[in-house]
Amino acid sequence: MIVYLFRRLLATIPTIFGVALILFLLLDVVGGDPSYQMVGRHATARQLEEVRHEYYFDRPLPVQFGIFLEQIVTFDYGRSFATRRLISEILKDGIEPSLSLAIPAFSITTILAVLIGLFVAYFRGTWWDKSIVIFCVFGMSVSMLAYILFGQYVFAFKLGWFPISGYETDWSQRWSFIALPALIWITVGLGYDVRFYRTAILEEVNQDYVRTARAKGLPEIRVFLKHVLKNSMVPILTFMIIEIPLLILGSFLLENFFGIPGLGNTMIDAIHNSDFPVIRALTMLGSLLFIFGNLLTDLLYTMVDPRVVLK
Repeated sequence: MIVYLFRRLLATIPTIFGVALILFLLLDVVGGDPSYQMVGRHATARQLEEVRHEYYFDRPLPVQFGIFLEQIVTFDYGRSFATRRLISEILKDGIEPSLSLAIPAFSITTILAVLIGLFVAYFRGTWWDKSIVIFCVFGMSVSMLAYILFGQYVFAFKLGWFPISGYETDWSQRWSFIALPALIWITVGLGYDVRFYRTAILEEVNQDYVRTARAKGLPEIRVFLKHVLKNSMVPILTFMIIEIPLLILGSFLLENFFGIPGLGNTMIDAIHNSDFPVIRALTMLGSLLFIFGNLLTDLLYTMVDPRVVLK
């Protein structure tokens, strides 16, 4: 496994290089010189020159790309255009609010989706199965924006159960602000997750080892929990790891509408302000999380399925 891990880490280098190159071309080459947007129309030539020198826009493009690669390695992406703050500090301040929303919402969604997926697979073909699948399709068809507006108007404004928006650094008061966006996250995510987990579980139900377990007289519930669920963990783990970048970056709409100062809200503000260094840093962070998440998925496969051998 150590040799495999070392080879996979080496293989990530050209992938990261390719992602960095595409990102650099899109934001720094195709998009033109962003220093004009930063200083404004009425800036003097000296102000423009100072900004271009500070952000290395006066260097040749290969040198700028080399500086960007150095920033990726050191996690020092310079300063924001809009706020002039260090981007490393912006990322540090935004991670905790994003995780405080994403971790409980994602954990509850995953646990509920697996349990409901097992339930509908156990009662496959019955009205329970059909009703829950119809409910999931209906839930998937509604936009998250509609859930947000409905939740804020009904549960926050009319009923007063939750604050409409806001955030508290104190953990004892933070949960009242996190509860409603977390419930919306769970509501939106259940439809997608239940359908996927149901399909993954049903693919294992008709396998030979399941028929053998039933022939031995094992109870159906034990067959599902001990055999079917365990062998369904490979696609389930894959689906879960893919969502890791979302956990770190947060949900853009939820954080923006509920005033949560997480990385998702930071990304939207950066897009509105044409803050290219912040956009580049957050996009690169999401790419790195996805790349190393795939590596983590392969390693977890060996833990849930002994038949998987890493070579």
